[in-house]
Amino acid sequence: MQKIPKNFNPVPYAYHQEIVLKIDTLTNLGCGLGRADGWVVMVPLALPGELVKVRVWRNKANYSDADLVEVLEKSPDRIEPRCPLFSKCGGCQYQHMTYSAQLYWKRRQVEELVRRLAKLDAPVEATHPSPLQYGYRSKITPHYDPPRGPWELPIGFLGADTRATVDVPQCPIASDAINAALPAEREKVRVRARAGTIRKGGTLLLRDVGGTVETAMNADATTHIGPLAFRFPAGEFFQNNEHILPDLLDYVMGEAAAPGIEFLVDAYCGAGTFSLWGAKRFTKVAGIEISERATALASQNAEANGIANCTFTAGSAEAIFAKVDFPKEKCAVIIDPPRAGCDGVFLSQLAAFAPARVVYVSCAPDTQARDLRILTDAGFRVEKVAPFDLFPQTRHIESVATIVRS
Repeated sequence: MQKIPKNFNPVPYAYHQEIVLKIDTLTNLGCGLGRADGWVVMVPLALPGELVKVRVWRNKANYSDADLVEVLEKSPDRIEPRCPLFSKCGGCQYQHMTYSAQLYWKRRQVEELVRRLAKLDAPVEATHPSPLQYGYRSKITPHYDPPRGPWELPIGFLGADTRATVDVPQCPIASDAINAALPAEREKVRVRARAGTIRKGGTLLLRDVGGTVETAMNADATTHIGPLAFRFPAGEFFQNNEHILPDLLDYVMGEAAAPGIEFLVDAYCGAGTFSLWGAKRFTKVAGIEISERATALASQNAEANGIANCTFTAGSAEAIFAKVDFPKEKCAVIIDPPRAGCDGVFLSQLAAFAPARVVYVSCAPDTQARDLRILTDAGFRVEKVAPFDLFPQTRHIESVATIVRS
């Protein structure tokens, strides 16, 4: 007899009850969504248009979670995944879907967030595709848990439906150089585990910089994007799909450098990627970042690339624009915040600064949509939104919103 988990809610379905339903859409978490007698059921690995048999394992207040048991009527967008660990490893959600369908649904998901969370009817462009759909990632960070024994040490990523680590000997969305270096890095950890010198879990770094793989978290790495060289901390943030990065940078700069705009503020500037790429389009560029190490690297990158019209300062969170004296009617601001989006203090300062244009780059369209609503209420207008597929085979989306002062 099936053991029912403690605290399982038996309404509307019994534990592991099997039901048949049609999948209507795809959520921004990568799950198929269908309805059985009007009740919403979330099903990972199910595609829109499919008729599926599913097994319910949890009932929430207004929907149920279920596992896919059988596809009764298959979507024409369903394909065989390339990775043998797909559906076990939690890194990818879409390898079973054609790439054209991935692009379509990512646009739909951004559009829904703009409508539902931001409450706006701004147009959403077609998703910009990645030149590579596999082998594109320039950084991975496999991890391992405390060893359970001298030979039992999975090294990889969290499972798709469990908090346990799935052992990942190769990753098809990572670059060739990373996959070539990965076995040796895994073996180093296992040698230490067999020697009994590992007591805690840990994380590996493999960062591909021009075909050379950096594994030291604190090292500085240098990569080339187009004609420019960028030095940055290997273990910290830098876009992980450099193949689509020129397209993204060109688009962002094209939106920022509208007629009449002469000055650019690059908030959250990091090592200066946006600032230096777009410097030739503006009279002056000011990069602002809370991290002093990042601003020091950005200044070094400007000097190394012979760019003289960019300055970088470490601004305080409470007065981010205090040292910027550009005329607001001729100024654009680029913001590229972390996944949590912009905090209220920053958004208030941005509204008070009141630039003519804002280009908001986000790796989390849901928090971006929340912030677009706040900026709209503060006197801005969203012209359009453009999704970019920096992470093929996954549910993740980069979203770029063009915003103007009303």
